[in-house]
Amino acid sequence: MTDTSNATRLAELRLKHGRPPASPAEPSAPPRDKDLRKSQPRFRGLEAGHRACQGCGEALATRLVMESAGPDVMIANATGCLEVFTTPWPESAWRVPWIHSLFENAAAVAAGMESAMKAKGHRTKVLAFGGDGGTYDIGFQSLSGMLERYHNVLYVCYDNEAYMNTGIQRSSSTPHAASTTTSPSGKARMGKRHLKKDLLSIIAAHHIPYAASASVAYPTDIRRKVRHAMETEGPTFIVIHSPCPLGWGHDGSVTIEVARKAVQCGLFPLVELERGEVCNVMPIRQPQPVSEYLKLQSRFRHLFNDKDPRALEERQHLQALADHNITLFNLRGDQADPMDTAGMDTVRRGGPVH
Repeated sequence: MTDTSNATRLAELRLKHGRPPASPAEPSAPPRDKDLRKSQPRFRGLEAGHRACQGCGEALATRLVMESAGPDVMIANATGCLEVFTTPWPESAWRVPWIHSLFENAAAVAAGMESAMKAKGHRTKVLAFGGDGGTYDIGFQSLSGMLERYHNVLYVCYDNEAYMNTGIQRSSSTPHAASTTTSPSGKARMGKRHLKKDLLSIIAAHHIPYAASASVAYPTDIRRKVRHAMETEGPTFIVIHSPCPLGWGHDGSVTIEVARKAVQCGLFPLVELERGEVCNVMPIRQPQPVSEYLKLQSRFRHLFNDKDPRALEERQHLQALADHNITLFNLRGDQADPMDTAGMDTVRRGGPVH
């Protein structure tokens, strides 16, 4: 197509939309900063077209992490859902160097990658990804070793609170009273009998530079925490609460609502720690009852059986755990705050509005 025909086509389009033809002498207005931000493509380290379930919290969380981390990264990925749905042979949804490790050694592999980059004089950041099974349980030994040896690695745990890839078995991250295939609810017990492991406190005991919890319901908060971790020298750790529609028993369309209610009721507090000390929290503007979170998921359906006196007792137990978190981390907000659970609920493309 010639330049003349291009100009003619542009003039026709302007007239079609009620705008006069542009004058050759008419200077074009410089684009505003906000317009530039909107037109800039985001980096997509995890490409679309993978095979995650609809509404998968882990897929969304990974997408947000990769957008925030940028292209100059390498990934060590433990066995699990994320590895399976992103790399069905011979396809891959990854656009950065990516290595599949075993359940138990993602952190060890990442430590080796970081040492190799350091020996070559490269500043490429190494990230390690794992689910709760490969982080809280099977891979904890290598994770602890990596943190203690002070490797410059960001470890991200996508916490969907069970071994989802192998059949929804309970893990040490599974909440108390949740029903899984290996902790089913019934006459013998009301789901899992044990408490969710407080992994963040264990990680903090390593006195690493930075550790945090995040939720897929708050994308802006995830981005901020990932960027801070990327800029921090030394080992860093982020656990992201990532609902699983299949394992939790909720519709994929309400993944974000479920994740948000977990934060708003206090069962999954969002906190940041530096050198083992709490340095920041996301306040809860109006704490919600735990039951509002539980009733959205079939894994807690047995807790709403009015004919079983144990149901109410377990709901009260979970409410007490949430109340304890709110008190422990001083999460109750006194007034409206743009950084609390309601203020951070607003997603703004291109940064905050001034």
